[in-house]
Amino acid sequence: MRYITYLVIGIFFGIIMFKSEAASWFRIYEMFQFGSFHMYGIIGSALVLGIIGVQIIKIKNIKPIDGSKMSLNPKEKSVTRYLIGGIIFGLGWALAGACPGPMYVLAGAGYLSILIVIFGALVGTFLYGLVKDKLQH
Repeated sequence: MRYITYLVIGIFFGIIMFKSEAASWFRIYEMFQFGSFHMYGIIGSALVLGIIGVQIIKIKNIKPIDGSKMSLNPKEKSVTRYLIGGIIFGLGWALAGACPGPMYVLAGAGYLSILIVIFGALVGTFLYGLVKDKLQH
């Protein structure tokens, strides 16, 4: 039953992403050209809601549904790590016209060419998993 709940929430999220044009290549292009506030408003709203949500989780000490221990401890800080990762992510986003969430929304909306991008993202993630330990300090 829990997986059905996740599926319904995912479908609802995908519909919202599609209807708000957050998965639109044109809107993403507009954002990278600083031509419209539309995407910055969506991303900013998500950021504010995420911050509020995490603070509520921390204050109320909310546990995951499965009862496991959740850790919201700070990650290791490294400017180089975030700079390189951000550049790779941004280049992929700009070249593909979609970040990971909208990729699946576009596939669900019937834009089958996005499957090439999803395949590339999965291969890249797999390769990162193979070399991750070698990248540690």
